[in-house]
Amino acid sequence: MSISPSLGALLRYALNERRGLLVPGAGNALAARVIESLGFEAVYLSGAGLTNNYYALPDLGFISLSDIAQHTAAVRDAITLPLIVDADTGFGNALNVRQTVRTLERAGANAIQLEDQVMPKKCGHFAGKAVIEQGEMLGKIKAAVDARHSDDFLIIARTDARAIHGLDDALARAAAFAEAGADVTFVEAPTDLDELRRIAADLPCPQIVNVVIGGKTPSVPSAKFAEMGFGMVLYANAALQGAVRGMTNALAELRGKGELLEEPTLVATFEERQRLVQKSLFDQLEGRYAA
Repeated sequence: MSISPSLGALLRYALNERRGLLVPGAGNALAARVIESLGFEAVYLSGAGLTNNYYALPDLGFISLSDIAQHTAAVRDAITLPLIVDADTGFGNALNVRQTVRTLERAGANAIQLEDQVMPKKCGHFAGKAVIEQGEMLGKIKAAVDARHSDDFLIIARTDARAIHGLDDALARAAAFAEAGADVTFVEAPTDLDELRRIAADLPCPQIVNVVIGGKTPSVPSAKFAEMGFGMVLYANAALQGAVRGMTNALAELRGKGELLEEPTLVATFEERQRLVQKSLFDQLEGRYAA
């Protein structure tokens, strides 16, 4: 399908404002539809969320480009918002990154995130990570920039070097990534507010802060991150963690009582569920196409 350049341009403009654009992550198309229905301005397709949702596995590099492309297309069909896609390490070297960019742009992404971890990657808030040499990552970024069809398809370059080599090295890497053509950079897993302030102040392009509930990065209100100058405040798996708690509470009620009623504090109503999957639209279409 064709990509609307206006969505990428809209995302670029919002990030350049450095107002702490609040972006939740989705692990599937239904979660993305919920995010849009609540008035958020963009959706992030989370690699961790996809791995957890569809394979019940931890974020340890188990998903493939085909997995991500399939779900990118499904989310693109479900929402009209800018879509940022977590492409992990790009699934190989610079040539693999080229194919990843071409595939995901065709599938409907408006931005992709690439990271400098060694394959197979790990969640940015896990211990035991390793990063590739800076020069190899620069080659990947250049390949990504060359491969994109639209200049409004954004390249987000993440570094996990903070946990391995310290913040100074991570900042130097991020600056080099921007010089190589990345539109946005992302220093993963800073551990205190002073580090966060340095990231937002010292780097030339818009920055992402990833707030992982229970993770290493301190959480403050998005307005505070905006004051620091962050372009995006990412809650990559808040929807997933909320869904797990909701499923657990609803099914525990069913297991304990042997019955589950339409209780709004435990389950969505039947009407709400049908609204989210656009049942009324398909009723109209069925009538239009009936013999």
